[in-house]
Amino acid sequence: MNDEIHAAMGGVRDSGWGRTGPDSLKEFQDPIWINSHNRHRQYPISVAMRHRPSPPENSMSNKLDGLTLDQLFRTARTRNGWTDRPVTEEQLRELYDLMKFGPTSGNCCPARFVWVRSAEGKSKLAALAAPTDASKILAAPVTVIVGYDLDFAEQLPKLFPARGKDMRAYYSDPPVAQTTAFRNSSLQGAYLIMSARALGLDCGPMSGFGNEAVDSEFFANTRIKSNFICSIGYGSNENLFPRNPRLTFEEAGRLA
Repeated sequence: MNDEIHAAMGGVRDSGWGRTGPDSLKEFQDPIWINSHNRHRQYPISVAMRHRPSPPENSMSNKLDGLTLDQLFRTARTRNGWTDRPVTEEQLRELYDLMKFGPTSGNCCPARFVWVRSAEGKSKLAALAAPTDASKILAAPVTVIVGYDLDFAEQLPKLFPARGKDMRAYYSDPPVAQTTAFRNSSLQGAYLIMSARALGLDCGPMSGFGNEAVDSEFFANTRIKSNFICSIGYGSNENLFPRNPRLTFEEAGRLA
């Protein structure tokens, strides 16, 4: 490393994560600069950043800040009314690409999604829902049908290369497949809601619809069954009820 840069960086030549510094300023085209200890000279911030030890890969040690926790949980609300602001296909793809990383049993990923956003699709889905939920479906920019594929095990060789073929035989048992698919699609539906909130979207999950009718209309000739539906968009305060109480730690559980 250039000795002057080395001195400016406090004499750190190796961060402990391997040699990371440049041999000269010519290696950088970075427009952002920092002052060195020598007030008459400046050096690229890249030089400094390359000497900061990186955290271990996949570290999950940092607690989220309060504002983020509010957005995800404490001040997030189930919306019953929606603004006219649209949700784009690009946003839906971003949403899926985030929620897909939530864990499932053996990475089975049984959830299947129908993103209902056309006027025709909304009309069909609303006709199969309870009257109070039908109006929400028609007003929301998107309502996703969260389903589960009873043939999810066919994807296991791809999703779990190490043991997928062996696992496929285990999940071929119908009761096991039903229980696993329903449980894990419910998990994935929850990941969907939290991912949407993380991306600045509001959610309105609902179960007031006829499952068999929705399956016939949207999952015909498949082994996919509907679990629940969830409107997604930018919520309004229309018909927004006061937040209901939640159980305390002691009411909901115990230490063992």
